Amino acid sequence: MGFKRLLASMGAGGASVETVLFEENVVPGGVVQGEVRIQGGKVDQQIQGLSVALQAKVEVEGQDLEGNDTEHLQNMKFAEQELGGAFTVQPGGEHVVPFGLEIPWETPITAFSGQKLPKMDIGVRTQLAIARAVDAGDLDPITVHPLPAQNAILDAFGQLGFRFKSADMERGHIRGTRQKLPFYQEIEFTAPQHYRGLNQVEVTFIADGHEMDVVLEMDKKPGLFTEGSDSYRAFTAGLHSYQETDWAAYLNQWLAEVGGRRNWF
Repeated sequence: MGFKRLLASMGAGGASVETVLFEENVVPGGVVQGEVRIQGGKVDQQIQGLSVALQAKVEVEGQDLEGNDTEHLQNMKFAEQELGGAFTVQPGGEHVVPFGLEIPWETPITAFSGQKLPKMDIGVRTQLAIARAVDAGDLDPITVHPLPAQNAILDAFGQLGFRFKSADMERGHIRGTRQKLPFYQEIEFTAPQHYRGLNQVEVTFIADGHEMDVVLEMDKKPGLFTEGSDSYRAFTAGLHSYQETDWAAYLNQWLAEVGGRRNWF
């Protein structure tokens, strides 16, 4: 059970709020369940609105006044859910609001093979509106595990000798995919030595309830060849039919085809 104090007292003698998550481990397409507990203070307090949402820390690219490229992190809410209308909390009383917040299919994963991915911060944010002000609490972290189809492809990279390097979440949209969220995740793997012309491969999953787009992009070692469209590949994998494909063989064939044309190996 995850328990975290989210909101401090709201004014002298005001109410306080705590959020409890019943299970922190989820998968895309699943539900995180919990409840918000509002404890009355010394006076009546009118709550105008209560909501929960998922929040991710996303990289945002831009430019400064001199035209130089910049990058910063931004907290981005998604999958927000309103929890009823206005209500009054009596002095010393407790108001408990249960919720079941759906995890969008596109939600980035934050753990793989039992290990938390660095810098992948996703959690539940509780927000309360009172006296025309909005008070947002601390982030209650969740752990998003990969779907079986995603796990199969990630495992295939491991079978080929690739090693996890890093992951990030970036604001933007990948053209030609089913993406609906305003950001996407890239998972980077470092290539083994026998792919001597290749530095790393970036993987992005964009799923819905039936299948997912898998976007692969090669990061080449400098000076070996010029840019080419065959260093990028996007394909569709079924969430329920993924076992019909030998993913290690599929990925190795693609790498061998591109590498052979580019004189990598």
